[in-house]
Amino acid sequence: MVAGRLGVRGQQPPPPSPPQGRQVTPDQSGAIRQNVNLVDVLFTVFNSKNKIVSDLEKGDFRVYDDNLQQEIRFFSRQTDLPLRVGLLLDTSNSIRQRLQFEQEAATDFLFNVIRRNKDLAFLMNVDDSPELIQPFTDDLQHLRDVILRQRAGGGTALYDAVYKGCEELLRSPTPPGGTIPDVRRVLVVISDGDDNLSRHSRGEALDMAQRAGIVIYTISTSIDWIITDQEAGTSKLTNRKFQKNAGDRVMEQFSVDSGGRAFFPYHVDDLAQSFKDIGDELRNQYSLGYVPAGHASNKAFHSIRISVDAKGMQVHARKGYYANVTDSTPISAAH
Repeated sequence: MVAGRLGVRGQQPPPPSPPQGRQVTPDQSGAIRQNVNLVDVLFTVFNSKNKIVSDLEKGDFRVYDDNLQQEIRFFSRQTDLPLRVGLLLDTSNSIRQRLQFEQEAATDFLFNVIRRNKDLAFLMNVDDSPELIQPFTDDLQHLRDVILRQRAGGGTALYDAVYKGCEELLRSPTPPGGTIPDVRRVLVVISDGDDNLSRHSRGEALDMAQRAGIVIYTISTSIDWIITDQEAGTSKLTNRKFQKNAGDRVMEQFSVDSGGRAFFPYHVDDLAQSFKDIGDELRNQYSLGYVPAGHASNKAFHSIRISVDAKGMQVHARKGYYANVTDSTPISAAH
């Protein structure tokens, strides 16, 4: 049940006032660049009853980078930020029999999470070549109509769609007078996890999301993991057991490594409460920033652990990040 984000900022001394998030801006060449010194982590805290805790202070937390405690340079409670949601709908031939499920799940997510006049969402399909079907809008009825018009067919370029979806989120509209850090960016992937056409690798797609600070939630359309009592001579789905296939594991990796959640539902009804919980999580989070000390700035993976000085509390955040070796790293090409 996570939400986590990292960013890295420049070699210059940090500004005196806490920033609201990581700055990611396009340069003159059209590439989107970020600085590489400050690690910015977004996280959520739950109590022993699995309820969100949103009133803690900076002194309640400790952050560790590769098990070395770090000084928290910046801290803020980020509540009720506008959402920018990218919805990736798998319309390839492999999900033909589950397309209606996908459409219902996508619609339910939007109506449970998106608020008119504040949040925005776009729709991108996943088949031979990812295509932006509907640009950012807060018109949920129109989005639902567009979703219901989609038809299945073709191959699956899932990794390309994730990569392109992250690029689109980096260009998301900001509130009047606001900047990118003033919104929460989320990618929702509804798919069976198969990929047979992408030019980008899975690692490249995930790295794009991690560098851009985008949280991915995945909803698997696979039902291979279902074992039913029908096999024992009954007709009830009372004995369910997880047997994740390769596609399920891909979906899980995208979510866990980006700080999101993976869902493996059988019925759309299984998702209603989860979608409401996601909306609450995205609007009740903390952000802290630290300058890593104790290891070199290299391309290796560095673990992040956040502890809280309060009994029974659990912190949900991403597990780590890949450090960069240059001061300004291009992470996306603009159209």
